[in-house]
Amino acid sequence: MNKQLERVSFAGALVTLGIVYGDIGTSPLYVMNALIGDAGKMGNISPNYVIGSISLIFWTLMIITTLKYVVIAMQADNKREGGIFALYALVRKNSKWLIWPALIGGAAILADGTLTPAVTVTSAIEGLKKQHLGPVVFSNSQHNVLIITTVVLLVLFMIQRFGTGVIGKSFGPVMILWFGFLAVFGIVNLINYPMILKAISPYYAIRILFSPVNKVGIFILGSIFLATTGAEALYSDMGHVGKQNIYVTWPLVYSTLFLNYLGQGAWIIRHAGDTAYRNLSNLNPFYEMLPGTWRLVGIVLATLAAIIASQALITGSYTLADEAIGLKFLPRMVIRHPSNIKNQIYIATVNWILCIITISVVWFFGSSQKMEAAYGLAITITMLMTTVLLHEFLKKHLAKGTALIIALFFGFIELIFLISSLVKFIHGGYVTLTIMLGILYIMWLWYFGNKRREHYEKESEYVSLLDYRDQLSKLSADNTVPLFTTNLVYMTKIKGDYQIKRSTMYSILDRQPKRAKVYWFVTVNETNAPYESNYTVDLLETHNVVNVQFYLGFKKSQSVSVYLHQIVNHLVEQGILEPQIPTYSTERQRKVGDFKFVIIKEQPADLIANDKLSSLDRRLIGGRIYLQKITASPISWYGLEFSNVIEESSPLFITQDQDQYLIQKKIYHRGRLSKTEK
Repeated sequence: MNKQLERVSFAGALVTLGIVYGDIGTSPLYVMNALIGDAGKMGNISPNYVIGSISLIFWTLMIITTLKYVVIAMQADNKREGGIFALYALVRKNSKWLIWPALIGGAAILADGTLTPAVTVTSAIEGLKKQHLGPVVFSNSQHNVLIITTVVLLVLFMIQRFGTGVIGKSFGPVMILWFGFLAVFGIVNLINYPMILKAISPYYAIRILFSPVNKVGIFILGSIFLATTGAEALYSDMGHVGKQNIYVTWPLVYSTLFLNYLGQGAWIIRHAGDTAYRNLSNLNPFYEMLPGTWRLVGIVLATLAAIIASQALITGSYTLADEAIGLKFLPRMVIRHPSNIKNQIYIATVNWILCIITISVVWFFGSSQKMEAAYGLAITITMLMTTVLLHEFLKKHLAKGTALIIALFFGFIELIFLISSLVKFIHGGYVTLTIMLGILYIMWLWYFGNKRREHYEKESEYVSLLDYRDQLSKLSADNTVPLFTTNLVYMTKIKGDYQIKRSTMYSILDRQPKRAKVYWFVTVNETNAPYESNYTVDLLETHNVVNVQFYLGFKKSQSVSVYLHQIVNHLVEQGILEPQIPTYSTERQRKVGDFKFVIIKEQPADLIANDKLSSLDRRLIGGRIYLQKITASPISWYGLEFSNVIEESSPLFITQDQDQYLIQKKIYHRGRLSKTEK
C-alpha cells in the first residue's frame, strides 16, 4: 500500500472521499423519494412521519455504518485489506462451513452492485426533466432519460480498459464539492423548520415503526436501508485508502448526509400539502428543494457524483472478482493492469457482463423509483453473512460471550432489515436475487466441483516425483534423443510429499520422451496474505529436476513466466544451475536458455462411464470443467501469451474398477481358434 495512505494526510483524505463514499454519498438522491412512495403520496405525509423516518436514517447510519463497519469490522483487516472475502480468508481455518456465508455474501454483493450504477445515474439524469440549458430545453420524457443514462453508462464501461488514473485524480475534489453542496442546501432548508432536529433522538425512530402515520409498518425499513447500502463497499475499499483516512473522513461525510436528509425532510413537511405536490407519489425532494438556477448546478454535481459512485462500484467488482478467483470461488479470468496505479485492475469479462446487466436493469425498470423498490434486498444478505464471519473473527480477540452478544446485536437488526426488504421481492427484488443465485451457482460449481474432483482422485493417479529422478536425469543426458528444449516447465501441483499426477510423468516419458536440460515442476499456492510474493526451490538432490513452489497472495497477479525467468537468473548467478548460454541470441550476456511450458488439460470423457460417481458429483465435476473451458485459459492466467506453450489433453484419471461381467469367449490366431478354445 502507498505509504501516504497509511497515515492521515490531506492527499489521503482527498483520495478517500473520491473512492470510498460514492455509493453511500449519492443515497440522498433516492432515499427520501422511496419514503414518499411508502406513504403513497405527498398529501399523506405528516411531520411525525418525516421526523421518524429521518431519525431511522440517522440511527441506521450510526449503528450499521459507523459502529459495525467503521469501528468494528475495520479492525478485521487482512494485511490492511478489507471486505467479505478478505474477512473469510482470516477465519476460514476455524470451520469448513464458513465457506457458505462467504459464497452467499460475495454473490449477493456482486449481484446488488449491478443496480447501483443504474439507480444512481438514472436518479441524477431524471433531474434534467423540464430544465433549460441555454437554448436546449429538456422534455419531461422518461424515454429520453433512459437514452441519456444508457449513453453515460456505456461510455463509463468503455473507458475502463484504458484505466481511470487521470479522471480518478478529480474524484476527490468533485466529491468535496458534492458533500459541501449537500450540507449547504440541507442547512438552507432546515432553518425554515428547525423542529426537524428532533430526529436526532432515537425515540422518534422507534415510535415511527409503530405509528399509524406509517402505513407500511416495519417495511419502512426497506427504504431506510437504502441510506446505508454503501457500508459494505466502505469496508471493502479500506485497502485502497487506509483505515486512518476513513476514520478522519467518515464523520464529515456522515454530517453532510444527515444535514441533507434534514433539509429534504424540512422541505417535505413545509410543502406536503401544497396543491402542486400533494397528489404526487414520484417526487424527488433533493431537486425540488434547490432554488432557481441552483437546481441545474445540483443536477451537474449529482451526475458527476453518480458517475463516481458507479466507477467505484465497477472497480470494486473487479477487486471482488479478483479476490474470489484467488480463493478459488470463481473460474480464472484474464486480469489486466491498465495503468501504473497500484491495485487498479481491469477484468474484461466482469466489465461487459456488468455493463449488459446494468443497462438491462435500466430499461427493465424504466425509472429510478421502480429501481429503488428492488434496491438493497441482496445487500442485506451480504451484511448478515459479514456478521457471521465477523463473529468468528471476534472470538479470537474477545471473550466468546462478548463476541456472541455483538454478533447477535447486529444480526438481529440486519435480520429485521432483511424481513422488511422482502416486500421488495415482488416489486423487482427478484431480479437482483436471480442474479445473485446465478453467481452463487457458478461459485458452487467451481469451488465444490474442484473439491469433489480431488475427493475422487485415487492414490493410484498420483506418483512420487522422487521415483522418477533417475529417469529424468538419464533422459536429459541421452544424446540419442533430440533435445526438446532447454527448460521444460510443467504447470502442475506437487504435494508436500512430492506426489504428482501420473499424467505429468506420462507426458514426459511415455507420450513422446521429452529431453530437456532442466525439468521444472511449478506449483502456484494462493495464500491468505493479499500481496504475498515468494517462492521455494527444491532440486530433489539433482542438478536439473526442480520443484518450484510459488506462494502468491489472493490479490497478486500470477505472471509465472516473468517470475520463472527471474528464478533461473538467480539460480545461475548463485552457481546452483549451470549457465544456459544460447548459441544465438539478440541479448548480450544472456545466461538463460529457451523455455517450453506444458499445460495438461483435463477431459471429462470418462465422467459418464464412471458408475462410482453420484449424479450430483458428476454435475459438479463436469460443470467445473465446462467453466474452465469457457473462461480464461491457463495460458492467459499464468501470463504465458508470449511464451512457447504446448497444450496436451488428458483424462481425469478417475479410477474405475474392472467390470466383473466382462468374460473372454474366444481367442483367434490367424483365423483359427487357440488350443485352449478347442
